[in-house]
Amino acid sequence: MDVAAAEDMQAFSFHETILEQGGLISDKLNMLRLEHYPPNATKGLRQFPLAEVAYFLGVTPSNVKKLHLDGKGPTPTTSPSGRRTYTAEQMLELRHYLDRHGRSEVKRYVPHRRAGEPMQIISCVNFKGGSGKTTTTAHLAQYLALTGHRVLAIDLDPQASLSALHGIQPELDKAPSIYEALRYDEKKRPLSAVIRPTNFPGLDIVPASLDLQEYEYDTPLAASNRNPEGRTFFTRITNALKEVDDRYDIVVIDCPPQLGYLTLTALTASTSVIITVHPQMLDVMSMSQFLQMLGGILKSVADAGAAVNMRWFRYLVTRYEPTDGPQAQMVGFMHVLFPKQMLKHQMLKSTAISDAGITNQSLYEIERGQMIRSTYDRAIESVNAVNEEITSLIHQAWGRRV
Repeated sequence: MDVAAAEDMQAFSFHETILEQGGLISDKLNMLRLEHYPPNATKGLRQFPLAEVAYFLGVTPSNVKKLHLDGKGPTPTTSPSGRRTYTAEQMLELRHYLDRHGRSEVKRYVPHRRAGEPMQIISCVNFKGGSGKTTTTAHLAQYLALTGHRVLAIDLDPQASLSALHGIQPELDKAPSIYEALRYDEKKRPLSAVIRPTNFPGLDIVPASLDLQEYEYDTPLAASNRNPEGRTFFTRITNALKEVDDRYDIVVIDCPPQLGYLTLTALTASTSVIITVHPQMLDVMSMSQFLQMLGGILKSVADAGAAVNMRWFRYLVTRYEPTDGPQAQMVGFMHVLFPKQMLKHQMLKSTAISDAGITNQSLYEIERGQMIRSTYDRAIESVNAVNEEITSLIHQAWGRRV
């Protein structure tokens, strides 16, 4: 063995090495963020073409074009070729204009909650990482905002991927996280103090951070000390959301990939649940064990007096490749087992989603021209179909006709 190899084999401080490398990665990611976003490191948002605006508003492109030609509503940006684009803020302004002046007595263009309609809280869960939870949560929250809902996204995963996707890097931004609203000591803060706006009008976010992991240790300690708050830990998100109940229509929670106190706290608060699953045998087997564990624990929570107001839950197939025979068979198998709980649409596996993610963007943020258009169109069609189906379930829970 040469001298260099011998030196490599010498004892080293593992914790110091990984701390150093973690900091190095964080610094490099921040450099990338500053390259892609303005100097203040906040995210902007692209403009939306007329056809996309019409889709989100639920009208025809000719209706939107006529409004502009008649001098009604906001003025879009018009290219030399006559292509019209609107900002997200203008799209929201146009929505409110249609709601005030639309001819239909049935259609509401601003779908905010009405009297007697409770806030809908949707948790996205799975026992395993890599099942598409964060991708699903981000695109759902953004879609709901683009279609006129008032949305709060909560990142409950200490890895903070949903936060990063919305331009927040916790270890550098020093942003307060959801942990501040859940902790058991005197430093606990109201939820409103940790909410941050995003680049999507109508969408706010409560970031995560590594501090969230402390909740997993604090909760059993509080319970063992006979702290009443520790024994009723499962009510903490429910109670925190009461403060902002009048500000939002829908809350979307990205749960951590583990069945701990954070996930149970989110599920107890939820009115609905989306369970993401990758259609492969090992993933489905893992989900089977996850469901059995979850059912047993939730039964104990319910026996302890938790008021669970679940209206619906659905399985969402993610990262699906329709041309993969075994995957198609697995999807068919799940539809036979759970015909009422399976979402009809699947989230397709697509390089468009992964390519957008390289720059911390979603499909709703990235420009269509930045990738192969057929690839983008196929991916966005899949994402929109899933989000439309979930939105219909939300409106049905409110008792609205779909």
